[in-house]
Amino acid sequence: MIPRIHKQGSRTLGLLHYLYGKGTHEEHIDPHLVASFDGMAPDPGRDPSVTKKDLRHLLDQPLSLLDPGRRPEQHVWHCSVRAAPEDPLLSDEQWGDIARRMVAATGIDPGDGAGCRWAAVRHADDHIHIIATLIREDGRRPDHHRSGKRAQAECRLIEKELGLRQVAPGDGTAAKRSTSAERHKAERQGRERPAREELRETVRRAAAGATSEKEFFDRLAAAGVLIRQRVAPSGDPLGYKVALPDDRNGDQEPVFYAGSTLAPDLSFPRIRERFSCNAPPRNRNTPADAAPSGPATTRRRAATAAWQAVLVIDHGEDAQVAAHIAAAGEVLDALAKTSAAHTRTELREAAFAFERATRSHVKAERGHDRALRQAARDLVHSGPALGRAEDGATTAMLIDMAFFLVTAAAHWHAKNEHAQQAAASLKAAAHLRAAYRAAADTPLAVLYQRGRRVSHLLRQKQAAHLRQAVPELVERVLAEPGWYALAATLSDAEAAGHDPAALLAEAAGRRELQTADSVSDVLVWRLRRMAGLPADAGTQSPLPPSHREVATAAPLSSPPPGPGHHR
Repeated sequence: MIPRIHKQGSRTLGLLHYLYGKGTHEEHIDPHLVASFDGMAPDPGRDPSVTKKDLRHLLDQPLSLLDPGRRPEQHVWHCSVRAAPEDPLLSDEQWGDIARRMVAATGIDPGDGAGCRWAAVRHADDHIHIIATLIREDGRRPDHHRSGKRAQAECRLIEKELGLRQVAPGDGTAAKRSTSAERHKAERQGRERPAREELRETVRRAAAGATSEKEFFDRLAAAGVLIRQRVAPSGDPLGYKVALPDDRNGDQEPVFYAGSTLAPDLSFPRIRERFSCNAPPRNRNTPADAAPSGPATTRRRAATAAWQAVLVIDHGEDAQVAAHIAAAGEVLDALAKTSAAHTRTELREAAFAFERATRSHVKAERGHDRALRQAARDLVHSGPALGRAEDGATTAMLIDMAFFLVTAAAHWHAKNEHAQQAAASLKAAAHLRAAYRAAADTPLAVLYQRGRRVSHLLRQKQAAHLRQAVPELVERVLAEPGWYALAATLSDAEAAGHDPAALLAEAAGRRELQTADSVSDVLVWRLRRMAGLPADAGTQSPLPPSHREVATAAPLSSPPPGPGHHR
């Protein structure tokens, strides 16, 4: 159940005309009162002898008794309360009780006998509107400070009592929601999302891995948005606003949004904090801003950075963890921006969902996130990746590790009782799961076929290594279709000079595997990254003859499952 406190107004009659009218977007069916301050307010929706002016006069009577100089200009309080689509249909009596609880909880009518006058109108099955005059019967102003937060808390109680869908409680760090007018405008214009949300995504992508103000604003300009900078007398930027070129108001002027109104962490001072913690050079011969060698290389590096971040999230201090989770959002933004078409939609949705998880009341200690921010920067600068060969396979490798990363973030948020952030992380993980399947099917199928061609004796040897490294999971792994891909990977690692048993022990010991959907998938990507093996086995030399089966390999009986793990 979602309550929303609307902007205060000055025209009681104007709001009543809307509540009892036909509606500007959704149909208002049978508008009528379900509750009021005294239970006897006239209802212009059901009583033909009553007008909206009559109801306005009753609600505004305490206001009219004040001296003109004491009357507040913005005296109309407006709150809407909406049930979830899957909630059962509530009766008028139930909605009336909800209205009385909302005005009591928010301080509009606390039950002391001298509260504000109010009325609750229902004009659709799933929501009500409450209108009130912000003058109490005793002539004082009501104590409705932080009424939005108080309304949210009351709705959480109502949900439990009525068996409604329980919404995760917020903590005040969420980005501002698009207004109903913005949503309706987007629908009229055929936009996928409201302008505010499109701009939020564009700005986040521009900030992903950026190391200077110039780079940030150059990326915004390249994205095609309109930019207005607020500049100090010295010429230094102090703030910015952005607009979509075709999003215009009634005067045909662009509708600009300040960064701080898109999301708390997109204000210019907050973005500038990221620039003060640029990544140091990787080594003495490679400057930090050097162009990466290609999409596949940067994805492999990003997977390593993501894995190190998982370890920090599991064991680090909260301020460091918060920084890594924020930087993980930048990696997802960069990955969505540069990936091939068959994974881009799910990756974009994952980045969009995870945005909520990047902010909490735990202040991020910037600087610890250098590796992830450098990874995001490299992904952007390396350019778009192809959906095949090493580009496609390393994309699957990175998505696999990103899944671990956002799932670790979900656990951390849940442990710290960040309900909305934990839910957002799990939603992002679901989209990453879908993206992984699209990216991993081809490279894992190749590995599967190569594994079926490995000799029986060699597979027995690899199974012994597996039994030594993860004895508690060996039977499960051997029963998975992905075992053949793992056997091929172990053979590749041995051919490259690695000790398969030692490599397996290290890969298995870095994080638990019990909750993996496919343990073999997880180990394949870990081993290929750790051993420096090509992610795309199709580019690798065939196995030596002594490692091949004499008989013809069996056909691929089933595609490899994905993603490799589920928390």
